Formats: sequence, C-alpha cells, structure tokens
Amino acid sequence: MPEGPEIRRAADRLAEAVVGKRLASAWFAFPALKHFEQSLPGARIESITPHGKAMLTRFDNGWTLYSHNQLYGVWRVAKAGERPDTSRSLRVALETPRKAILLYSASDVAMWRSNELHRHPFLARLGPDVLDPALDEAAVEARLDDPRFSGRALGGLLLDQGFLAGMGNYLRSEVLFAAGLLPQRRPRDLDNAERRALARELLAIPRHSYATRGIEPARGMRDDYLADTPEGFRFRVFDREGEPCVACGTPLLRRQDGSRRLYLCPGCQK
Repeated sequence: MPEGPEIRRAADRLAEAVVGKRLASAWFAFPALKHFEQSLPGARIESITPHGKAMLTRFDNGWTLYSHNQLYGVWRVAKAGERPDTSRSLRVALETPRKAILLYSASDVAMWRSNELHRHPFLARLGPDVLDPALDEAAVEARLDDPRFSGRALGGLLLDQGFLAGMGNYLRSEVLFAAGLLPQRRPRDLDNAERRALARELLAIPRHSYATRGIEPARGMRDDYLADTPEGFRFRVFDREGEPCVACGTPLLRRQDGSRRLYLCPGCQK
C-alpha cells in the first residue's frame, strides 16, 4: 500500500494538472455516484489534498470526492478524452477541457458535502498527517505521552493511522532505525532523549522521502513510487536483510511484526 509520501506526490501531480480548472465531464463506475455525472460538470476543482492515505478532491460547489487507493488503486493524468492502455478497471474519470485525472482499481470512493467531511468514518479516526507542515515535534511528543498510545509497542503503534496518519511499513522500519529504538519498546518507557529522537524522526523521515520525490530503485516497489533523480530516498534498513548496517556493520534482521515485515539493526537499536 502506498504510504504518505507517495500519496502526497500523487496529489501534487493531480493538482498540477487540474486544480483551478472547471470540469467538462465526470464519470463514475459506481451506481450510487452516477447522478454526480450531471451535477459536477461546470464545477471548479479547488484543491486535491491527501490526509494520510486518503485523497480529497474539493469542488467549489460544496462537494468533495473522497478516495482511498487501498492496495491496488492508482490515479493517472491523461489528456482530455484519452485513456491509458491498461488492464486496470477505471473507477472515476474527471475531465477538464485539457486534462483528465483517472482513478483505477480503487473501491473506496464516495462524494461528501465538504462541510461534513469530519464525519467520514475513516477520516474521523485519523491522527494528524505526518506531512502536514503545521505538525511539529512538540505535538508528536504530546501524542506519544497520550494514554491512548503511550502503553503500546512501537512496532504496532507506528502503523496505526489514528496515531499519525501517513505512516506505513517502510517508514516504520526507517524511523525506528533512525531513532535507535527496537519495535517492542513503548513510548512510556522511553527517556526524554529517546522520546525527542523518536518525535524528530517521525517527522523527518516521511518528509525526506516526500522531498526527494521518491525512493531509489528497490526490489518490490512499484515504478510510480521510485525516484526520477539520483537523490531519491535511500533505505537504510528496509528490505536489506543480511546486509551490513550502514552505521555499525552488523547484519540487518527481518522480523514479522503485526503480520508485516519489519527490518532492524540489532547493533544500533535498543
């Protein structure tokens, strides 16, 4: 599943193509949304923004399209009237006079009144987005001290979107390594320096991945997650089982944590 940096980069691409433009046509594969094919054309696309792993496409008529890629969904940009040659199933097509944004293979799609989005059952459960520029280290430390989260093992907590939205599996391994912490540690057992380090890396690692425009070529990663520059985000532990740690040379380990693979350095992480 794409993580916060990948979703935000996708939102950037979509926004660059169509934000500020008026819809010429709209098409939905879902019967419950078919009536919007008549009401949406003419509306201007105000913004396309992520919250965690959800995408929110806001229109100036008071409606917002909610979508979640889940495992297989993907947004594409095309010229108006064109459709990529793909075996994927088209779910949503929004066209301006010059560009189209197309959602394939996703099933979690809905239209909501913009002023009622806070009631959406998924969005209402999300914590703050790790890529929100307004989120700072003090706020992250406060969440680590929150009784809802402080007694939980970090391996599971860092995948909980109710703690911080946008975190995911590769980010979890990289954050714990950068903070020097094992996944079984709990926030309430950390000393002040460890808590500060964790809060810092929970913001720094996702933001670095986003800023470098993708991950360096790596096994098992979709092409649209990868960097188009040599400065792409580099895995220091994720997917590097058995390789020497870049910091201490100890062979890296792979574990199953919460049914997901997690990579760590037994020499650097305590």
